Amino acid sequence: DHNCFGYCTRCRTNHSLGLGNARNKALELFKELEKSKTIARSDNKLHEPLLSTDQLFSEARGKMFGVLECVTPDNCTRWLYSFSGQYNGSWLADGWVPPLFDVDVFRRINDPVERQIKAISREIGQAPTMSSSRLNFHKNRKKLSQKLMQEIHALYKLHNFRDETITFTDLLGSTMSKPTGLGDCCAPKLLNYAALSGLTPLSLAEFYFGRNNRSQSRNHGQFYPACSEKCRPLLGFLLCGADKKTKRHVC
Repeated sequence: DHNCFGYCTRCRTNHSLGLGNARNKALELFKELEKSKTIARSDNKLHEPLLSTDQLFSEARGKMFGVLECVTPDNCTRWLYSFSGQYNGSWLADGWVPPLFDVDVFRRINDPVERQIKAISREIGQAPTMSSSRLNFHKNRKKLSQKLMQEIHALYKLHNFRDETITFTDLLGSTMSKPTGLGDCCAPKLLNYAALSGLTPLSLAEFYFGRNNRSQSRNHGQFYPACSEKCRPLLGFLLCGADKKTKRHVC
């Protein structure tokens, strides 16, 4: 039942969160997405084409969606919702939790360098095969990409239920290889937002919606635990402090 878990190096303990009531709420969300064909959570559903679920059944394929059951300090239930990564090129959508970084700062850092990288890619396409210029373009593009990734990772701030805040480097070290998309999955986004908002997490569920991924490891309508590569290294810290708070509400 504990599909969201990780080891916390701070307190040397495994922390976890079960499916609980979040599974049924996630099923409701799944049916809502199928019926409305949009992730828009406002009454303006027909006027937000960029939020259509059609793209999830195209070549872009589907993505994970998550639901977190929380309780407020005054003991009221609150539900949080997330999608993995970006949705149609956007990090933000009304009714869905934000990423672990300031999106405006991300754009200021990312967008100019992305334009440089695309320009170099065009140069690579025009350069003769096996030429020294083509090799140099490849090296420059790799350097730019690596530097950009380091700067982007530095933007991520993780918050736990002990009111602690750390960066990826604090948690994982500067030498550990960090996979693309680290911290962009549903569970980290949900838990981080809950901690920032003073909410206590009770249960969490994630399902896949859309065309199966290329490796066929994710299928439409199926529930999956938080992934081992991009989530689990963070979940121990993110869940730290939640255990005691959660027990007060489930006993």
